Amino acid sequence: MKSEKPKVLTLVKGIPIIKRLLANIKSICEKPTIIVGYKGNEVVEATENKYNYVIQKEQNGTGHAIACAKSSLQNKNDIESIIVIPGDHPLVSAQSLNNITLQRKSSGAVIALGTLVVPSYDGDWSVFNHYGRIIKDTMGHVTGIVEFKDASEEIRAIKEVNMSYYCFDATWLWENIDTIDNKNAAGEYYLTDIVAIAKKQQKIITSYAIENYIEAMGINTPEQLLLVESFICDSHK
Repeated sequence: MKSEKPKVLTLVKGIPIIKRLLANIKSICEKPTIIVGYKGNEVVEATENKYNYVIQKEQNGTGHAIACAKSSLQNKNDIESIIVIPGDHPLVSAQSLNNITLQRKSSGAVIALGTLVVPSYDGDWSVFNHYGRIIKDTMGHVTGIVEFKDASEEIRAIKEVNMSYYCFDATWLWENIDTIDNKNAAGEYYLTDIVAIAKKQQKIITSYAIENYIEAMGINTPEQLLLVESFICDSHK
């Protein structure tokens, strides 16, 4: 979506995406950390300067964004899990994020991924076509994530997609976030690549399939905005 505003301030039925998201997750995180980049001061102002803000001066990918938060969060000993979600998904629920976190803890995994299994990429499901694909071994264990732009036709045919909802073991994350490289088509530091790092270390990586597909919907186009708005029924602003 082309706009002079940061994408997270796009209005969804009169309310910025970021404010809808923050309201949805309030029950599990009263004061989350928000990583801001382009016109970050506008995001701070729109969210009333009442959260923990981290500045990403250069937009070098999702992995770089999380690395920017390391100094702010790594020394907080009371934090056992780090949940990471994109700022342009206004329909995520606290319940799903809690389920992903419980899945990580109960399995002993260093990473738990929120995923979505789609029947196809046709019709309304086409909105998920450009999402990263989840790679699993024959036992059903996660072995990696491949971004759409880097995927072969065979991998693009996989029907389980990455929602970009993560729960990490906090200690493990901060020990490994700086090992991500940018050797990919976009020259960016993908947070998804940390899955391969965990795999190489023979760590447990688990996944939790979200039941309600609308929670996976991000907003990148006017068409996607209209689609997301069609699922929202509220009157508060």
